[in-house]
Amino acid sequence: MTNAIPGNLLTTAMAVMPHTDVDRALKLALSLDVPFWPQLPHYSYYEDMYVQAAEHFPGIVLDMEKRTLHFSMDKFVGELEEALLRFDDPDFFDVSETYSVVYHRFLKLDLSDRPAIRGQLEGPISFGFNVLDQDERPILFDDTVRSFMLEFMARRINVQLARLKKLNPNAFMFVDEPGLQFLFSAMAGYGDLKAKSDLDEFFAQVDRPRGIHLCGNPDWDFLLRLDLDVLSLDVYTNGEIFSSYAVSIQKFLDRGGLLVWGIVPTGFEAFANEEIPSLIQRLEDVWKTLWSRGIDREQLIARSMLSPATCCLINPDKERTVERAFAAVKRMAEILKSKYQ
Repeated sequence: MTNAIPGNLLTTAMAVMPHTDVDRALKLALSLDVPFWPQLPHYSYYEDMYVQAAEHFPGIVLDMEKRTLHFSMDKFVGELEEALLRFDDPDFFDVSETYSVVYHRFLKLDLSDRPAIRGQLEGPISFGFNVLDQDERPILFDDTVRSFMLEFMARRINVQLARLKKLNPNAFMFVDEPGLQFLFSAMAGYGDLKAKSDLDEFFAQVDRPRGIHLCGNPDWDFLLRLDLDVLSLDVYTNGEIFSSYAVSIQKFLDRGGLLVWGIVPTGFEAFANEEIPSLIQRLEDVWKTLWSRGIDREQLIARSMLSPATCCLINPDKERTVERAFAAVKRMAEILKSKYQ
């Protein structure tokens, strides 16, 4: 693994934001070291992460008025041939301006002086779990649809990454995979061996640098063994569990992997109960556990970034807590850099 993404406690964040003002959201994203284009489902349903990933996917039934997304197998069969004919057309796989005004604003910015920039797309496991067919069955369980979906999503990621790399050579992508935490549930109906095989097939088609972001608590060994350059996680909630996987974390770092530590809560109540010193202590407790288990301190700091813990679309103060969380991440980075660099 070669990884040009800089670490050293730079700041970034997840893309889903509660804002309805495009300018305000973009300004907030640009306030961090590694900016990204925001996803704003409250601004438009087109900007929902599942809807954006579904653009041009054959078989999709989108109802903008009811804000629903479904899949029809009959429609899939009818549209598949036309979709396959456009597989060499980058515009077919990119996010159109209809599906993200913010993305196209982002592409017009001069971001060449940033240490890196980032894009994102919903991952195939989560997309396949959440998009249901005419029988209310996840499309992930259909072998034909799943195989097509893996290649389709990989091409979408590669096209976006190529566009972003024109703005900044250190551009990278998050594959958002909240659904990975359900893979190991007896109710999932889709086991970890099949998931590992599918994700290996998927990432083999995805250009580097590539990473996964998720807020849940999956099997961390499973995730750390995937051929990834970046892993972004909610360490605020899952720090104690994650720190017990020191051996796998060490192997990930030794391969050049970068960890994005989501440490600042964005929910109103959780954020109100924390101060920057308490958040720093919480993160350092995780780090100290890992250092005590043999992970090199300098290596870990060099391969770390900081971010909010999760996305949050519902707060009583709307955007305010999220904006304060972004500011807290920046302040934490300043304090931790002065201590460890």
